[in-house]
Amino acid sequence: MSLFRTLSKRYFSTTKPLLKHTIPNTHPFHHFQSLTLLSRFSSTTDSTAPVRYAALGPTKPHEKPRVVVLGTGWAGCRFMKGLDSKIYDIVCVSPRNHMVFTPLLASTCVGTLEFRSVAEPVAKIQPAISKEPGSFFFLANCTGINADKHEVQCETVTEGTQTLDPWKFTVSYDKLVIALGAQPTTFGIQGVHEHAIFLREVYHAQEIRRKLLLNLMMSEVPGISEEEKKRLLHCVIVGGGPTGVEFSGELSDFIMRDVRQRYAHVKDYIHVTLIEANEILSSFDVRLRQYATNQLTKSGVRLVRGIVKDVEEKKIILDDGTEVPYGLLVWSTGVGPSPIIRSLDLPKSPGGRIGIDEWLRVPSVQDIFSIGDCCGFVESTGKPTLPALAQVAERQGKYLAGLLNKIGKANGGHANSMKDMDLGDQFVYKHLGSMATVGSYKALVDLRQNKEAKGLSLAGFMSWIVWRSAYLTRVISWRNRFYVAINWATTFVFGRDISRI
Repeated sequence: MSLFRTLSKRYFSTTKPLLKHTIPNTHPFHHFQSLTLLSRFSSTTDSTAPVRYAALGPTKPHEKPRVVVLGTGWAGCRFMKGLDSKIYDIVCVSPRNHMVFTPLLASTCVGTLEFRSVAEPVAKIQPAISKEPGSFFFLANCTGINADKHEVQCETVTEGTQTLDPWKFTVSYDKLVIALGAQPTTFGIQGVHEHAIFLREVYHAQEIRRKLLLNLMMSEVPGISEEEKKRLLHCVIVGGGPTGVEFSGELSDFIMRDVRQRYAHVKDYIHVTLIEANEILSSFDVRLRQYATNQLTKSGVRLVRGIVKDVEEKKIILDDGTEVPYGLLVWSTGVGPSPIIRSLDLPKSPGGRIGIDEWLRVPSVQDIFSIGDCCGFVESTGKPTLPALAQVAERQGKYLAGLLNKIGKANGGHANSMKDMDLGDQFVYKHLGSMATVGSYKALVDLRQNKEAKGLSLAGFMSWIVWRSAYLTRVISWRNRFYVAINWATTFVFGRDISRI
C-alpha cells in the first residue's frame, strides 16, 4: 500500500501542472486529473480569461503529417482501416465512436440480432487511434472548416440535461478527409421529425424496438378500445427502398413467428403497411420487384402507392386525402446533404453534396478530400453522382487510403506539399450488385451493374442463403461475425428476444 501511495503522489504531481496550463479550474474536464490528452492542446485565449477554445496545433516538419477524418461511417472507417499509421498520425472527429453495419440494422429492431452485433468500435478498426501518441478520437461534431488555415472547428457532443458543457476546440490538419455521410430526407413534410423514427443509427433501432414492444403491451391493457388497439398495432413504413422493404420483411416475420405466440390476445390486430410513391425496390430487376411485391403481400404486408402530405401525432395524411392511423411510423425515403455539408464554403456537386474530382479531391482548395454519401463529382468531370450506397462509400475509402499512403511515401503528406504530384489512376466505381431480404427466408440478389444492363438475378431461399453468407463475411471483425452467427442461431432455435429493456 505504501508503494501505491508513493506512485500515486508522483503521478498526480506530474500531471497536475500539465492540466493547469490547459484547462481552467471552472471547466468540467478539470476534475479528470488523469486526462493528459488535453495537455497536447494549446490555449487560444489569454491566460487571465477562462479557456473556452483549445487547439491541436499544426505539425512540425520533423513530425508525422496529420490526417483528420470527419465521420465514422462506411467511407471514413474503411479509409482509416487502410491508412498507414506509420506514415500518418490519424485524428478522427465524430459524434459516435463506432461504425454501424447498416445492412443488418433492420434485424436489430425486432430482436433477430442484438445491437452490439452491428456496432464496431473505431479503435478496433484503426488501433493507432488508441495507441499512437499523436493519434486521437474526439467525440465531437465538426462545426466549420477553415481551408486557408488548415483548421477544423469542433464542439464536443453532450447528451441529456445532467452533463458537461460543450467544449469547443480546433484541430489543424495536413490532409482532411470529409466523410460526414448524409441525413434522411423529409421533403419538407411537416411532422416527420416530431413523430416518425428514422432507421440509420443504432439508437434509431433501439427506439423502434422499445416503441413496438410498448405498443404491444399497451394494447393488452383493460379498457383500450378496439379502434385504439388497431391504431397502436398498426406499423407504417414510408419508403419502398431496400431499408424499408427489409424492415417490412423482418417485421412480418416477427409478427408471424413471435407475436402470434406470445401476444395471443392481440395477434389479430397487428398489421404492417408499406407506403411508396412509385414502385418498391426501383433499382432492382422488374422480375425481382414483382417477386418482392408478391412475397410481402403473402406475408401480410399491405402495399400502398401514395405520397405522404402531412404527418400528425397519430395519423398520416396522403395526397389523395386518405388518413392512415399508426402506432409506429418508420421513415425511410432516402438521404440528402446534412446542414453542415450545405454550410461549408466548398465547391458543390449537383444536389448540394461536396464537389470532388476524379481523385476524390475537393477542387480549388488544398489538401481536402471527401468520400461517401456527402460528396459527388463536380459537373466538369462529366461523371454522374454515385448512389448513396455502402459499397460506394467503402470503395471510395479503400481507394483514398491507398492514394494517401502513396502520397505520404512520396513525402507529400504535409500541408501544401503535394502540388504537381502525379496521383496515378483515377477512382472508378464498378457496381457489384444489390441484395435485399423480404422475410420468410426469402431474399433477392441482383448482380447487374446497372438498371439497363443484363446479368444474373436470383430470388427465393437460395438467395437468402447468399444474402446471409455475404453479409456475414462483410461484418468487419471476427468478434461481430461470431455475435451475428450466434444471434441467428439463437433466434432460429428459441425465437426473438421480446424484452423491453
